[in-house]
Amino acid sequence: QVQLVESGGGLVQAGGSLRLSCAASGRTVTDYSMAWFRQAPGKERKFVAIINRRGVSTYYAESVKGRFTISRDNAKNTVYLQMNSLKPEEKAVYYCAAEENGNVYYTDKRYEYWGQGTQVTVSS
Repeated sequence: QVQLVESGGGLVQAGGSLRLSCAASGRTVTDYSMAWFRQAPGKERKFVAIINRRGVSTYYAESVKGRFTISRDNAKNTVYLQMNSLKPEEKAVYYCAAEENGNVYYTDKRYEYWGQGTQVTVSS
């Protein structure tokens, strides 16, 4: 099975950028569809972006299209989430997740593996 470790969170001003990383170990990211979710305080965890197992297709939540980019570096066994033009309401814990069958799901219930999360805070 795969282990996932997120990093790159922090405090940023509204309109700023952050790049999150999700380092995998145990297995390679090419074995999975890899996704990012986020969970704001007191709210459910929500889908942000996904890159499919082949690495050729990406999908985004409507709210982040055009501002966030998910990518994968096979050599580093790492998935990234570049976040631009961040908004205060996007303050959340961001989680990396892996789906073992290579499918594309927008619900967190279908992902078998999760990282511990990284906090993103956007000040107004």
